[in-house]
Amino acid sequence: MASLKEEAQAYEPKLTKNIADLPEVSVNIELEDDEFETTDNRTGKPKTVKQKVTIINDERYRVPNSVIAQLKVLLEDNPNLQKFKVKQTGQGLNTDYTVIPIQKV
Repeated sequence: MASLKEEAQAYEPKLTKNIADLPEVSVNIELEDDEFETTDNRTGKPKTVKQKVTIINDERYRVPNSVIAQLKVLLEDNPNLQKFKVKQTGQGLNTDYTVIPIQKV
């Protein structure tokens, strides 16, 4: 059994990275539904947040809905698209994502 001190020193918070952290992404990655509990800032009550994630090299990456929507538009225009990257600007609720297709050379 570990002491509280040992647990605290070994503690690493469970973090989900963002798909924009990756240099490139395949359109064929697998997505999973994920959810976590947080506190609503306005009411102070607990709430469940649902999100899509992909797991790459044992790391979890969040895939925002706006990325999925932009990729849909790109795939309608270019169904043979294989890879893309995501640029992220802003932070918090003011975060914007831009999906950029990567073409084979």
